Formats: sequence, structure tokens, C-alpha cells
Amino acid sequence: MTLEQKLQQLTGSAPEIVPELPNCKGARHVSPITALNIPTFRITNGPVGLGQNDCISTLVTPIMISVGGSLIDITAYSDASSAKATALPSAMAAAASFDPSVAGSYGDVIGTEMANLALHEFEAPGMNMARLPILGRNFEYFGEDPFLSGTMAVSEIKSIQAKGMIAMAKHYVGNEQETNRTSIQETIDRQAMRELYLLPFEMSVKDGKVASIMCAYNYVNGISSCENKETLTDILRNDWGFTGYVQSDFFATKTTVDTMNNGMDFMMPIPLQWAPALLTSALAAGTITLPQIDRALERRYTQMFKYGIFDRQIQQTPIDFTAGGMKARDIGTKAAVLLQNNGALPLASTVQNIVLIGKASQIYAQQAVAGGVLVGKPMGGGGGSSDVVPNYTVTPVDGIKNILKTLGNTTATVKLILIDDANTTATIDGTLTTFAAATTAAASADAVVIMAGTISEEGADRATFTSTSGTTLADSAAAGSSLDWYAAAPSKIATNTTANTAKNSGTVEMIKAIQAIAPTKTTLVLKDNAGVAMDPALVGAAGPAILEVWFPGQEDGNIVADLLFGQKNPSGKLPVTFPFAGNSFLDQVAADGSQFPGKLQADGTTSIVNYSEGLRIGYRWYDAHNIAPAFPFGHGLSYTTFTITNPSVTANGSKYNVKATVKNTGSRAGAEVVQVYITLPNYDKLPGLPQAPKRLVGFSKVVLAAGASKDVIITIDPAASNHPLSYWDTSTNLWITPTGTYTVSVGNSSKKLTTVTFSK
Repeated sequence: MTLEQKLQQLTGSAPEIVPELPNCKGARHVSPITALNIPTFRITNGPVGLGQNDCISTLVTPIMISVGGSLIDITAYSDASSAKATALPSAMAAAASFDPSVAGSYGDVIGTEMANLALHEFEAPGMNMARLPILGRNFEYFGEDPFLSGTMAVSEIKSIQAKGMIAMAKHYVGNEQETNRTSIQETIDRQAMRELYLLPFEMSVKDGKVASIMCAYNYVNGISSCENKETLTDILRNDWGFTGYVQSDFFATKTTVDTMNNGMDFMMPIPLQWAPALLTSALAAGTITLPQIDRALERRYTQMFKYGIFDRQIQQTPIDFTAGGMKARDIGTKAAVLLQNNGALPLASTVQNIVLIGKASQIYAQQAVAGGVLVGKPMGGGGGSSDVVPNYTVTPVDGIKNILKTLGNTTATVKLILIDDANTTATIDGTLTTFAAATTAAASADAVVIMAGTISEEGADRATFTSTSGTTLADSAAAGSSLDWYAAAPSKIATNTTANTAKNSGTVEMIKAIQAIAPTKTTLVLKDNAGVAMDPALVGAAGPAILEVWFPGQEDGNIVADLLFGQKNPSGKLPVTFPFAGNSFLDQVAADGSQFPGKLQADGTTSIVNYSEGLRIGYRWYDAHNIAPAFPFGHGLSYTTFTITNPSVTANGSKYNVKATVKNTGSRAGAEVVQVYITLPNYDKLPGLPQAPKRLVGFSKVVLAAGASKDVIITIDPAASNHPLSYWDTSTNLWITPTGTYTVSVGNSSKKLTTVTFSK
């Protein structure tokens, strides 16, 4: 290769017609070198399906903006004419299944449809942590526990790469907020980095053999993620043995020389700091070398050869949307979490009068739900990286009607009732009336289904600021985790001014009013980004049945109806904690903003976020502070009942087998998740950061017929990539396994456990 050819291959190309696909205008590829048989290298975004997949209509009128001194057609990066694909439930939903085979099915759909669309690299899975329930991209990730996140990511990666595609673990690392994400300085203790934020990536490298890593927008401990030698070289390559390539997030890079010297291999989406003139000057100055350029290319080409990309033609074939939809529906039903049940669920197949209630300003009862989708706006019109354009969608009303038809119920009626934010007016099947008329309709119905939730999107967090600078919170950060909070544009910073004003939907008061007049027949269906702060009045015996279905994607209506009518038995568990409103981690966030959104420095532009909670995030924080949440991590009920008894632990060579007996004590088949948590010896006295009282180290989902039982064995390997029995010692830069008595807690949530012990 000539130097010119090498430099051209180091970066993405400007938006253009894809050379091999004249029907596609794309901006997510590296142009080919036909003379050398180097094909176009085509990339799709993720993580919830093939969004922004290097193929929009060639008829779209360009919108040109200046980027790095060059005019770029930004429509090619994200347009509603993008090639269609299956819009899967959110990654958070897949995590809620607590079933690696579900993540495998997720990856199978993605890998199959990538082959159909002649794509090569999938920019996902995402595995940043739900440190903040209001993080705008939580739905793209796997929750608040690093072991659960890593386990699901590994399974998805293996499925994608088994199809001959390249998976990409992102966003490496510490990218736990969207607010000012390109400039935010994250200060994270090295022990917390290793034990929490790096752990899913380590598992992806060691167990998933992931082919690529995406470096993030943010700075970590003072250094930009895409030029951070500590994370990109010392840890990723030297400690973990990563042999793939590192790609930048789009427009994330800051420099020419440090990115090349410190471990980045591939710049996207356009040359920017790796423009040929800049690299040539650096070569002439001796600040970079030609072997470094060769190495960067070799790392990517090695993966391309490994996954057969040089061996197959770039030729598109039709997607089997029926097959993709069936898998999406199956994933969605396995992901749903039954939080509580007052006897309203499952609905009887003979039900005659159903009212479906939601807010007129929100989508939950009106449309299929994905990240960023808004009222009257179809999927594909918003969602950032997760902006998948589906072949079809299923609305909530249609889903209920579909299942009634399947059940042979031809006489039932389904009314859609939409309530205004002030809870004064309503529309019933399109006819304007009063809120009182809506409650009357609910009181006379056989079944009442309320739909609510929390929409979010790449580009912003669910918080209210005093201005679009996103530096000063206008109210408690916890406001964004309420069912009442929303903003017109989820991808933009919400303010208490006229710019993208944060609003109150009055959802909680609406739910309370309807529950009061229909206490035994009301179900609340939640469709959420992540955890929600629950009003205490909704939790417990006096509250409605509550079913969490996350962002269900294109099969929304069918997924929810399958669960409401008991055609599928809920078996999901919470991958995030649901706190009580007013008593959450977000309520405790420092008043000066140092934990979120960042403390503004004297220069007036730099904000520093201090992860001062250390190792105690999610359920670990609630455990450490002895605060009972509304619904704990790992919680989830079923339409049947289970017991988990006789826990024991025995040595198996260097490993430990944790055994328990699971019995289905109810009257129908269902699935239970056995969860194993470890408490380190003298956890509160170990060196370094204060440890949490326990950590998840194993889980297993078991399906049982009514009355059946099974012994479940979960093996804990001290040498595993998740370091289940160890802590990171920053003085020696080693994982240390303490001696003493380990407490093993076994149960079906992080709060419903039986303990046994062993000593080391």
C-alpha cells in the first residue's frame, strides 16, 4: 500500500453513495481500494437493532454543516429513510431477562440482519453503568451491576461474531452521563474503575473475544478517552491481552499525535485530526511513525480477515421481518418484570370492557415505544444511536385486539382514553370530554390498563437545568426519575426556561385517582429507560398491579398483550433499583453538583464529575446506607410462585459450587432466577474504597412446570474474569483475594436471600 492509501484507510469517508450499493447514500464506511481488493468497510450503529446503518435514500436533500473546516452532509448520518431493520426491545430489557440466551437471541437478530444489509461492524453492545437512573442512554445498556452487564454483553457479542460480524464494546470508559459528554471530566478512583466500570469490558475482551472497542467522548482522570494510554494500552492491551482495534466515537477525538501514540486505531466518521496533511506533518516531525500506522491498519484488517469480510461480496438480501418480529416479541415477553400484583393480572380471556389509559402528551398508550420516539412521530424519527426504522409497529390497542382475537373473544371492546397534563380533560376514542368522565369509564370497565413511563434519548439526561449549558441543575436531579417529568425534545438539555422546557405530566396523580375508583382491576404498565422513583402510594397492597416492559420496540402492543392476558408468564428481574421518591441516591447527590452534572471550574467551561460514591452504586448504595427501595435489584414476580430452599456451598477444586432447590409451588408453569451474591470477608475493613455489603456473582434462570422442582448449581470461579472473590488493590495494581469467611447469599432478589458461608 502507498502512504496515501494507508492514510485513506485509517478513517471513515465523507458522506457519499456507497460504491457497491448505488441505492445507498452512506456516512458510516471506509471507501474501498478496488485495486487491492479491499472492500468498502460498512458500519451500523446500535445497540437495539441496526440504526443509522450506512444506507439512506439517495433522494434525500443534503443538509450541509461545517465540521473541522469541511462541509459535511449530516442527513447521511441519521435520516428516517434509513434502511429498515427489526426494532428490538431495549438492551435494558434484554438484561432484565437475566438470561444469557436472550442476549444471544438479541445478537442473532442483529448479526442476521447485518448480513442481509451487507454490513460489517456493529457499534455495540453498550456496557456503561446505570450509575445515574436519569442517564439518557441507560436503555442502551445493561443496568447497574457490572457482572450482569458483562454476562449479557459476552453472550450478545458471541452471537454477533458467530455470524461473521464485528461487535464493538462501547463506550470505553466512564461515559455515564450525556450532559456535556464531549467535554466532561470524569474523576474515578482506579479501584472503582477496575471493580465496576471496566469490569464488563474486561469480560467482553477475555470471555467474548470482542473484536473492537469504541473509545468514548469524555475525559477520564484528566485525559481524553481516545488518547488515554492507561486505559487503551496499559489496561486494554497489556493487562487484558486485547488484540482487536480501537475506534473513536463519532467526532470524539481531540488530537493527532496522542491518539495514534496511545492506542487508537481507527477514526470515525471522517478524517478530522487524522487528515492526511496532519498525519504527514506528524510523520515528518517524527512525532508518529509509519510502523504505528501499519499497526493500526493491521489490527483492523486482522479482524476483517478473521470474520470473512474480505471473502464476501457487498450484496444486500431481503430481511425476514416476520422472523425478526417473532424474536423481538419473544425477547420482550421474557424481559418483562412483574413488580407487584393485586390480583388484577392476568386478565381473563372472557373480559368484555377494557379501558386503556395514558397521557395525551406522551406515547405510552398510543404508539409502539423505543428510545426518543414522540407523540405522532414514528420510530425512525428520533432515538440517536438506537434510531431503528422498523418495517412495522404494533400499537397497544392493536396488541390487545390481536390477543382477544387469538383467544376467540369477538365481543370485547377496547377504549383508548387520553388525559391532559392538568388532569382536567380527556378524550375517549377521540371524543373530547372531562377527566371525570374518564374515571367513570374506568369505574365501569372490567379491566383498567394505565400506561406510563420515562422516555429518554442519546444527547441528554433526564434532568432540568437553568440553561442549555447544562452546568447548573434547576431542581433536584431526582426529578428526572419521576413518571411526571418529560421534555419536548429528549435529545436536548431540558431547562426551566423557554428552551426545551421540562414539564410535569401529572401522571402520578392520574394513576392515584384511577386506582382509587378501580382498586382491584387496575394494572399499571411501565415503559422505562431505567429505574423509576416510585410514589409510596403506588407501592404495596393498596397500589395497582405493576408490569415493567421497558422500551418494547416494534412489537410493543403484542408483547404487552401477551403478558396482560397470561399467554406469557412474566419472568424478568430488575437490572436496576426502583427507589421510593424522596429517598434515592439521586436525592443525595451533592448540592454543589460534583457528582452530577459536574462542578464548573474557574475557567467557566470545564466541568468535573467526581464519582465520590466509589464502589457503592445501584443496589450497593442502598445496601450500604440501609435504605429499603420500592423494588430492589433482582426483584420480579410471576403468575405462579416459587421457593428457593436448602442453599449450600461446596468446594470443587479451586472453584465453589453453590446449590439450591427451586420449586414451583403454584398452579402454572413459570421461570425463576436463582441469584448468588458474595460478601467479602471483613468487607467493611478492607483496604481502599469502602466495599458494598454484597455483589452479584452468579445467576441461573430455571423453567419449571407447576409443582416441579430442580436442584440448581451455580459455580463460582475465583479466577473468572469478573473476579468474584477479589478487590483491586491500587498500591500493588493487583486483584487481591482476602482470606477469611465469605458469606454467600442465595435467593430471587438482592433483598430476599438466605445465607451460607465458606472460608478461604
